[in-house]
Amino acid sequence: MTASKAHPSRWWTLGITCVCAFMLILDLGIVTIALPSVRSSLNASLSDLQWVFDAYAVALAAALIISGEIADRYGRKRVFLIGLVIFTLGSLTCGFVGNAPALDVGRAVQGLGAAVLYAVGPALLSNEFHGRERATAFSAFGAATGVAAAVGPLIGGALTSGPGWRWIFFINVPIAVVVFPLAVRCLRESRKPGDAAAPAIVRAIAFTLCLGVLVLAITRGNANGWFSLANIVMYVVAAALAVALAGSFAARRGQRLAAAVEGFGNRTFVGSCAATLLVNACGFPFIFIATTYMQSILNSSAWQAGLRFLPMTAAMFVFGAMAGELCKRVPLGVLFGFACLAVGVGVMLLWTSNAGDSWTSMVPAMVAVGAGIGIIMPVRAALSVSVFEPAKSAVASGISETSQQAGIAIGLAVIGAFFENRVVRAFAGTASGRALGAAAHNAGRAISAGATRSVAAAAPSGLAGQTLHDADVAFAAALHQSMTLGAIFAVAAALTAVLSIHNSDLHPGARLDGTPPDTAEELTSDLNESRISQRG
Repeated sequence: MTASKAHPSRWWTLGITCVCAFMLILDLGIVTIALPSVRSSLNASLSDLQWVFDAYAVALAAALIISGEIADRYGRKRVFLIGLVIFTLGSLTCGFVGNAPALDVGRAVQGLGAAVLYAVGPALLSNEFHGRERATAFSAFGAATGVAAAVGPLIGGALTSGPGWRWIFFINVPIAVVVFPLAVRCLRESRKPGDAAAPAIVRAIAFTLCLGVLVLAITRGNANGWFSLANIVMYVVAAALAVALAGSFAARRGQRLAAAVEGFGNRTFVGSCAATLLVNACGFPFIFIATTYMQSILNSSAWQAGLRFLPMTAAMFVFGAMAGELCKRVPLGVLFGFACLAVGVGVMLLWTSNAGDSWTSMVPAMVAVGAGIGIIMPVRAALSVSVFEPAKSAVASGISETSQQAGIAIGLAVIGAFFENRVVRAFAGTASGRALGAAAHNAGRAISAGATRSVAAAAPSGLAGQTLHDADVAFAAALHQSMTLGAIFAVAAALTAVLSIHNSDLHPGARLDGTPPDTAEELTSDLNESRISQRG
């Protein structure tokens, strides 16, 4: 499309998609900082707090790919508006809930809406912007997500310390109220008839259900029992859907989703997805537990905790900016592996933080983790699209994003359960734990969720001070042990990346050496890479 065909409403499209991206990324940072207040308000356990994230991640992972397929078939504007409504309704639900299970339901609804907005927003930009303007548009889109990541903890701390944690969800409502009528008026409808035919939609639904059931089985393994009847049923359902999908792809080749799944024969694509899952299974639990540690053990306010995450945010920005140049000079497998190892080193540095230490003892850990994540995001984005020809990159990037969300859900389930177990055992072995007798188990579970002071306040007369000290020590010891488990995931991610990711597997049109593209295909590939980097 030439510049003369550019529609004047395209800048409104850019503004609307940027605001929505800002809202989605902001929601992640805000929720993290508010968790201790949520626990106190709703009397939530550690498992309940895990599901505040797992419900969102599972819904997002399960619906991401199908959202793009449906939008291509039925209209991107229409589906985008529906996604905005769903996300807003989920936000309202989260703000009004009176218990933890209802909050989890609201978060799942938010995740469904977020999946639609994640998938369709960049497609709207691709339809409106062409040539050099498209790169400008996606740069603005990426800037919106970067700013949201930076200010999320600060806004979350301010809202939680001010009007209360419910406003971390209510803040989305006025934004949506303003954006929705603008979107109705300014967005232009677009479709890709034939690119998302009915059979492809059916296969996408099957893929979504397969992934969703499998992730749910893994995240519920500790609660249900890994080989309980409920989990076995979910494993069987996921396996049956996978077999049905394999048969469908064997019978019908050449369509969009089939082409992406065929990429699982590419060692680099498989390796990047596996490494992404593993490193996110380490990185996000670090943020989850470190937030609780700051507010419950170091006694930081929500606002202070938001400020104290700035070293990690700054490291993400600095090393993320460097990663683009490094991609041109360093083999991607080596670079990805180094970044995963940095995350592993960062979580192990939490061993230097003990109960009673200043929050500054956590700065080295936050900087190392931030540096690793900052490098991983653009490298993962490049890999997710570079193994395919441009026409097949969209679903591949969706699968890459899905592996990230699955890693978050799995990591929180596994490391969260391990952390709770370690806290309970450590506290039961203390003097106050022995004095509490059978009640020590429930006290340990409460401590793992950050309720150290509540446990101390409920202790028998004369034991409050000792109980608080023992609770803090048990929490810190479990933090060290669980971060060791996280480091194992990160090292596994690093080894996977180094051994499986090879530049020789990249599509010929994907140039990483900085040479300007001189063909239409190469230009499309670079723009797709830019688009997906903003999702990461």
